[in-house]
Amino acid sequence: MAAVFGLRRPLDENSPDEPAATADDSPLPELADGHWMNRATEFAHTSFWSVARRLPALVREAIGLAWATSRRDTLASIGLNVVAGLLTTFGLLATTGVLRQLFAAGPTPDRIRAALPALLLAAAAVTARGALTVAAGWAQARLIPQINYQVELRLFEATTAVELAAFDDAGFAEEMDRARDRGMAEAASIVDHTVNLVTGVVGVLATAAAVTVIQPVLLPCLLLAAVPEAVTAVKLARRQYLALLAWITRRRRMFMLARLMADRHTAAEIRAYQMRDFLLAEYHRMMTVETQAQLRLARSQTVTRGLGLSVTGVAAFAVYAVLGGLLLGGVVALAAAATALLALQSARTSLRTAIFATNSLYEDALYYQDYRDFLDRATRRIPAGGHLPVDGFTRIDVERVSLRYPDTDTAAVDEVSLTVRRGEVVALVGENGSGKTTLAKLIAGLYRPTGGTIRWDGVDAAELDPRQTAAQVAVMSQDWWKFPFTARQNIRVGRHDRADGPGPSVETAARDAAAHDMISELPFGYDTLLDRQFKDGQDLSGGQWQRLVAARGLYRDARLLICDEPSAALDARAEHALFQHLRRHPDRAVVLITHRLANVRHADRIFVMDHGRLVQSGDHDTLMAEGGLYRELFELQAAGYLAGSAEPAADG
Repeated sequence: MAAVFGLRRPLDENSPDEPAATADDSPLPELADGHWMNRATEFAHTSFWSVARRLPALVREAIGLAWATSRRDTLASIGLNVVAGLLTTFGLLATTGVLRQLFAAGPTPDRIRAALPALLLAAAAVTARGALTVAAGWAQARLIPQINYQVELRLFEATTAVELAAFDDAGFAEEMDRARDRGMAEAASIVDHTVNLVTGVVGVLATAAAVTVIQPVLLPCLLLAAVPEAVTAVKLARRQYLALLAWITRRRRMFMLARLMADRHTAAEIRAYQMRDFLLAEYHRMMTVETQAQLRLARSQTVTRGLGLSVTGVAAFAVYAVLGGLLLGGVVALAAAATALLALQSARTSLRTAIFATNSLYEDALYYQDYRDFLDRATRRIPAGGHLPVDGFTRIDVERVSLRYPDTDTAAVDEVSLTVRRGEVVALVGENGSGKTTLAKLIAGLYRPTGGTIRWDGVDAAELDPRQTAAQVAVMSQDWWKFPFTARQNIRVGRHDRADGPGPSVETAARDAAAHDMISELPFGYDTLLDRQFKDGQDLSGGQWQRLVAARGLYRDARLLICDEPSAALDARAEHALFQHLRRHPDRAVVLITHRLANVRHADRIFVMDHGRLVQSGDHDTLMAEGGLYRELFELQAAGYLAGSAEPAADG
């Protein structure tokens, strides 16, 4: 059977594929099943005949996929294999002619001359069959990359188009992982295995047709000899598959341990906590179990194969006995009997190919169905958006807006109303989990509210063109991604489609974010690749990366700038420079989220969030005079900078 990956199943203590003591004795937690293995248990407990009954539908599915990708290569890969099968029949018939002449009475030279025409036909059939098989293989190989390209493109078109809220849906995320990790890869496999199945079935039918033409009475003999071979192949494939399920779980655990013991990120703690003996003992335990399991598998496979060969041998002896009886009775000619033996060998090979292709096709089709289901679900999560054009804004009004994440009982943002005006710096303040970041994402259009309305200059944001709306927004997130690009490209992706038109240059954006000097000191300056996995690649500290991310947001030159903890990893000098720049641009609105309340003192307005609700608003002086949560948080932070200061007084 082809290499298959599957989900582990609960293993019985008496299972021949697994020793009684496995990972149960290990203090390590049980590994969760990988998304890429979720269909394996279903397949492991499906009988071969149940698989065979679904074959027609699976074959139609695979051929439809191949046909939609390339009609020419689909016709060639299947059609040429069918013609090659017909030539198999022709070749066996020609072989019968050769043997009939060679076994005839008369001088040997005369018999050879008489057999020569049939011999030439047989040789031509074999040669043509080989050429067609090669051509069919070429067409089949051409199909694979074309299918891979189409299914990958469709997947990523969907994942990049769905609304951001889809990634907060656990079910959607799980389906996406399954579709990406296995479903996408199996699309080409179901076509490949279907062609192999067709090739095997055609080979068996071609052999049976030849035997029927030569001597119909030999056909039952052919089937009798093939049955033990087929049963043995099915049992071997299934036993190997079930053993592989347990093998994968053990190998994943061993891989986890191996990664811990040979990684520079874990090396310091392993030494500091003297974990070496613990990790080695766990690895030894799993390796011992794995070795025992491999030995058990080798033994069980040998026993199965031995029994299968014994039964096959008995069946072959029976076939020979029947052929001998037919020869003695004059029912079958010697040439026909010899051809039947050749046909038997050919049928065995074709039958084995068909059985393995059947197993693989069924499992691959399960994962491909995951891919199709995900695309259907993703299509329903693509926001339609409006069509009204957007060219900047004067004000953004948030009117009683709410957002509830999937599978949660409380709203992350609960009926919040506020206004953001161009030229203002507004700050969102509150404790962790108060809804600040979620509210900022709603204002930025990354989420659509589950209640209330967001209006841009009086127009419902849902009626605006989503691409033009997004072009007005830049986000400096506290959770940035380290793109494996050069420093220059990492900044330019903020507005990758902008040519040399209006807007800051890469260097200007870097200077405004206090990143220029840091970038200039890199080995290749702005052309330094920021990923150590590549040749000459470099890495940055957390603070250096945050400066680069800030430069990316400033390079975008958007009318609405969302700054979510933009200085969390910055030193004091870089933080001061960044906030000085943020306060200098009257043509854009800045929404600032930060726990460092000293940075919001100069904000035009401050909105205080608590458990998803807006509880206070005003400028710094107003909120300090008013008391409440803002003043409490501000004084708690201020106390840390004042020597000998007492605890802040409670609000009176």
